[in-house]
Amino acid sequence: MKCTKAFVATLLVSMTTLSGGALDLSAAGSAAAATAVCNTFCDARDPALSGQDRQPVTVTLQSRSITLHFDDTDAMGWASITKGAAGDEVWLDRSMDGGRTWASGSKLGDTRVPGGDTGWRTLMYNVDDWNTQGVGALRACGQVAGSIACTGWARTTWNAGDRRTAAATALMMSFDRTTKLFGGNGWWTSANALTAIIDNARVSGMGSYKYAIADTYDRNINAQGGNFTNEYLDDTGWWGLAWVDAYDTTGDSRYLATARADADHMYANWNSTCGGGVRWNTNGNYKNAITNELFLSLTSALHNRIAGDTSYLNKAKDEWAWFQKSGMINGDHMINDGLADSCANNGQTAWTYNQGVVLGGLTELYRATGDAGLLDSARTLANASTVRLQSAGVLREPGEGDSCTGDGPTFKGAYVRGLGKLNKQLSDHPYGSTLSSWANSAYTKDRNTLDQYGPHWAGGNGSSDYGCQASVLDLLNAAG
Repeated sequence: MKCTKAFVATLLVSMTTLSGGALDLSAAGSAAAATAVCNTFCDARDPALSGQDRQPVTVTLQSRSITLHFDDTDAMGWASITKGAAGDEVWLDRSMDGGRTWASGSKLGDTRVPGGDTGWRTLMYNVDDWNTQGVGALRACGQVAGSIACTGWARTTWNAGDRRTAAATALMMSFDRTTKLFGGNGWWTSANALTAIIDNARVSGMGSYKYAIADTYDRNINAQGGNFTNEYLDDTGWWGLAWVDAYDTTGDSRYLATARADADHMYANWNSTCGGGVRWNTNGNYKNAITNELFLSLTSALHNRIAGDTSYLNKAKDEWAWFQKSGMINGDHMINDGLADSCANNGQTAWTYNQGVVLGGLTELYRATGDAGLLDSARTLANASTVRLQSAGVLREPGEGDSCTGDGPTFKGAYVRGLGKLNKQLSDHPYGSTLSSWANSAYTKDRNTLDQYGPHWAGGNGSSDYGCQASVLDLLNAAG
């Protein structure tokens, strides 16, 4: 169905009012026509035609109730104001980036309570723009005597039918439709966010966002060093694992080929400093944990997907043999950041992702070799980290702050992803209750009306952004 200005104006005129008064078309018509979106129905549909009225959020302004209404079946919403007086104004805002920005001044359906009435409502507007991959949100706003109040942002249950798919949909609000990266220009963090989306499609059965795989690949295959490589070998490893995940989901061999190119780029930076291992950066010789854990995971995964391979398997075996003797695993069975110039453990922070990626890598290597000792090693590491990294009943990053921007918010997601893989492999599933407990806490204590999550899974202060959102999606995926 295609919207036209005439069509929108017709719907505006034919709107069924709350109390039978006249509708002020001057602002509503121009705003609706300028921002019209068509999905099952076009913007500016009469709420009287809705078969459902769910009211997820309400705000009070000078005794007035401003409410957001949803028709979940048709994925549309409208706003109302009640307990008011003539001249009170009500409208909708629509955002395609999780409430960070919206069309300033558009005021969808902007209308006023007419004389003789105490309440009014807007027309219905689409939440999403399916034609442009716009994953949207609405809020209801009102103005009374110069004061403005808006509800929290919310959306329909479309692609948000349970807590996992709702979190995935909230994460996709941060997928930049121009750069095809999360947050606009996230690089290795985008690899992790994409992995969380791919994993969600597998565990939830909702494949609505699989388009992000090809979009990301096609738009960025020639970025930086090409094939998702650059001078940081850990960045390359994250992308390599994302493309293994993409291959598992789609069967498209180009993703596996790129994952191989990433592994080969990493191996080209294996050298003799500290007896082996992949260096962190092409311009230095720092040997750190995360780069080598990613190399272990990637080479093991590639072997398990390439018939007749011996090369990647041998690289994976060499990696683990070197890593477990490197000194990065301390006496508490925790993994510090890396090695000092003397090749001794540098004692730097034992980040969550250093404890988690290795678990996924050992699980993949076990699948390749059948060596039960690898699972024993993984269990020892997981037993230590699930205790030492837990605070207030949830996983907590060392030095965890209130921000969801930057690199750190992605770390916990990598941890629970690895822990989940190990838990699934072990016959007694020893970490299932831990993952479920963390997920339940985050869902009840650290979530807003748009299913966006903050940095602290036990609740508290904090903003939301795609790093935190991807991490909690990894958690929900792992918890089931």
